[in-house]
Amino acid sequence: MLTKSQIISAIQQVNRTVSTDWLAGFEASSLMRYLDHLQMTLEPRGRQSIWMRPGETRAAVTREPVV
Repeated sequence: MLTKSQIISAIQQVNRTVSTDWLAGFEASSLMRYLDHLQMTLEPRGRQSIWMRPGETRAAVTREPVV
């Protein structure tokens, strides 16, 4: 199991624009899901490239305007 700092480092190897401070605000489990998703984007697209959205995450998010 990777430590939180190791996960953050691995994320930054793929997404070089994200800051350490911003990533540090997330739980290690969320960071690991993000890292898994990033790693899937590095593979060629096609029938063999499958990413399954974890069941506990929502597929769509909406925002209500502040009135």
